[in-house]
Amino acid sequence: MEPIQSGLKIDTQLVEAGALLHDLGRSKNHTVDHAIIGAQIAFSIGLPETVIRIIKRHVGAGITAEEAQWLGWPKDVYAPQTLEEKIVAYADKLIARSKRIPIQTEIERLKKENKKEAAERVRKLHEEITSLLGNLP
Repeated sequence: MEPIQSGLKIDTQLVEAGALLHDLGRSKNHTVDHAIIGAQIAFSIGLPETVIRIIKRHVGAGITAEEAQWLGWPKDVYAPQTLEEKIVAYADKLIARSKRIPIQTEIERLKKENKKEAAERVRKLHEEITSLLGNLP
Protein backbone atom coordinates (compact mmCIF):
# COMPACT_ATOMS: atom_id res chain seq x y z
CA MET A 1 0.00 0.00 0.00
CA GLU A 2 1.30 3.38 -0.96
CA PRO A 3 0.09 6.53 0.79
CA ILE A 4 -0.85 9.51 -1.35
CA GLN A 5 -0.99 13.19 -0.47
CA SER A 6 -4.48 12.98 1.00
CA GLY A 7 -3.34 10.24 3.39
CA LEU A 8 -5.31 7.51 1.61
CA LYS A 9 -3.53 4.24 1.05
CA ILE A 10 -3.81 2.65 -2.37
CA ASP A 11 -2.79 -0.89 -3.19
CA THR A 12 -0.90 0.11 -6.33
CA GLN A 13 -0.06 -3.50 -7.19
CA LEU A 14 -3.77 -4.33 -7.18
CA VAL A 15 -4.53 -1.26 -9.33
CA GLU A 16 -1.82 -2.30 -11.77
CA ALA A 17 -3.06 -5.91 -11.95
CA GLY A 18 -6.66 -4.73 -12.35
CA ALA A 19 -5.69 -2.21 -15.01
CA LEU A 20 -3.85 -4.87 -16.99
CA LEU A 21 -6.58 -7.51 -16.65
CA HIS A 22 -9.86 -5.55 -16.52
CA ASP A 23 -10.64 -6.29 -20.19
CA LEU A 24 -9.69 -9.97 -20.01
CA GLY A 25 -13.19 -10.89 -21.18
CA ARG A 26 -12.66 -9.02 -24.44
CA SER A 27 -10.67 -12.04 -25.54
CA LYS A 28 -14.07 -13.74 -25.96
CA ASN A 29 -16.63 -10.92 -26.28
CA HIS A 30 -16.72 -7.21 -27.10
CA THR A 31 -20.06 -6.34 -25.49
CA VAL A 32 -20.65 -5.14 -21.94
CA ASP A 33 -20.76 -8.85 -21.04
CA HIS A 34 -16.95 -8.90 -21.27
CA ALA A 35 -16.95 -7.94 -17.58
CA ILE A 36 -18.79 -11.12 -16.57
CA ILE A 37 -16.84 -13.28 -18.99
CA GLY A 38 -13.55 -11.80 -17.79
CA ALA A 39 -14.48 -12.44 -14.16
CA GLN A 40 -15.32 -16.06 -15.02
CA ILE A 41 -11.99 -16.51 -16.80
CA ALA A 42 -10.12 -14.89 -13.91
CA PHE A 43 -11.87 -17.16 -11.42
CA SER A 44 -11.15 -20.26 -13.52
CA ILE A 45 -7.41 -19.53 -13.54
CA GLY A 46 -7.29 -18.78 -9.83
CA LEU A 47 -6.78 -15.03 -9.79
CA PRO A 48 -7.38 -13.31 -6.44
CA GLU A 49 -10.93 -12.20 -5.62
CA THR A 50 -9.75 -8.58 -5.44
CA VAL A 51 -8.70 -8.71 -9.11
CA ILE A 52 -11.88 -10.55 -10.10
CA ARG A 53 -13.97 -7.80 -8.50
CA ILE A 54 -12.11 -5.13 -10.48
CA ILE A 55 -12.78 -7.03 -13.71
CA LYS A 56 -16.44 -7.52 -12.81
CA ARG A 57 -17.05 -3.93 -11.64
CA HIS A 58 -15.14 -1.74 -14.11
CA VAL A 59 -17.75 -1.23 -16.85
CA GLY A 60 -19.80 1.94 -17.13
CA ALA A 61 -18.46 3.29 -13.84
CA GLY A 62 -20.67 0.57 -12.37
CA ILE A 63 -23.75 -1.38 -13.37
CA THR A 64 -26.84 -1.12 -11.16
CA ALA A 65 -28.73 -4.17 -9.89
CA GLU A 66 -31.58 -3.30 -12.27
CA GLU A 67 -29.24 -3.01 -15.25
CA ALA A 68 -27.56 -6.30 -14.32
CA GLN A 69 -30.95 -8.00 -14.15
CA TRP A 70 -31.91 -6.54 -17.55
CA LEU A 71 -28.60 -7.79 -18.96
CA GLY A 72 -29.28 -11.26 -17.58
CA TRP A 73 -26.25 -11.18 -15.30
CA PRO A 74 -26.12 -13.21 -12.08
CA LYS A 75 -27.22 -11.31 -8.99
CA ASP A 76 -24.11 -9.61 -7.61
CA VAL A 77 -22.54 -6.20 -7.01
CA TYR A 78 -21.32 -4.64 -10.28
CA ALA A 79 -20.46 -1.14 -9.09
CA PRO A 80 -16.92 -0.38 -7.92
CA GLN A 81 -16.73 -0.30 -4.12
CA THR A 82 -13.07 0.02 -3.15
CA LEU A 83 -10.76 2.85 -4.09
CA GLU A 84 -8.72 0.49 -6.27
CA GLU A 85 -11.87 -0.65 -8.12
CA LYS A 86 -12.92 2.97 -8.61
CA ILE A 87 -9.48 3.99 -9.93
CA VAL A 88 -9.52 1.27 -12.60
CA ALA A 89 -13.15 2.01 -13.56
CA TYR A 90 -12.34 5.71 -13.83
CA ALA A 91 -9.16 5.17 -15.83
CA ASP A 92 -11.13 2.96 -18.22
CA LYS A 93 -13.41 5.93 -19.00
CA LEU A 94 -10.39 8.06 -19.93
CA ILE A 95 -9.39 5.89 -22.89
CA ALA A 96 -11.13 5.57 -26.24
CA ARG A 97 -9.55 3.52 -29.01
CA SER A 98 -6.16 3.59 -27.27
CA LYS A 99 -6.14 7.39 -26.93
CA ARG A 100 -6.54 9.50 -23.79
CA ILE A 101 -9.76 11.53 -23.85
CA PRO A 102 -11.16 14.17 -21.50
CA ILE A 103 -13.75 12.73 -19.11
CA GLN A 104 -16.29 15.24 -20.42
CA THR A 105 -15.98 13.64 -23.88
CA GLU A 106 -16.99 10.29 -22.41
CA ILE A 107 -19.87 11.84 -20.46
CA GLU A 108 -21.17 13.55 -23.61
CA ARG A 109 -20.85 10.32 -25.62
CA LEU A 110 -22.95 8.47 -23.07
CA LYS A 111 -25.59 11.22 -23.10
CA LYS A 112 -25.78 11.14 -26.92
CA GLU A 113 -26.29 7.36 -26.72
CA ASN A 114 -29.21 8.02 -24.35
CA LYS A 115 -27.29 6.51 -21.42
CA LYS A 116 -27.96 9.38 -19.05
CA GLU A 117 -27.71 7.28 -15.88
CA ALA A 118 -24.32 5.94 -16.95
CA ALA A 119 -23.18 9.48 -17.82
CA GLU A 120 -24.19 10.61 -14.34
CA ARG A 121 -22.31 7.71 -12.72
CA VAL A 122 -19.19 8.64 -14.70
CA ARG A 123 -19.57 12.28 -13.65
CA LYS A 124 -19.93 11.30 -9.98
CA LEU A 125 -16.97 8.94 -10.19
CA HIS A 126 -14.91 11.73 -11.77
CA GLU A 127 -15.82 14.06 -8.91
CA GLU A 128 -15.00 11.44 -6.29
CA ILE A 129 -11.64 10.47 -7.80
CA THR A 130 -10.50 14.02 -8.45
CA SER A 131 -11.55 15.12 -4.97
CA LEU A 132 -9.51 12.27 -3.47
CA LEU A 133 -6.53 12.18 -5.82
CA GLY A 134 -6.56 15.55 -7.55
CA ASN A 135 -6.48 16.14 -11.29
CA LEU A 136 -3.80 13.68 -12.30
CA PRO A 137 -2.44 13.70 -15.84
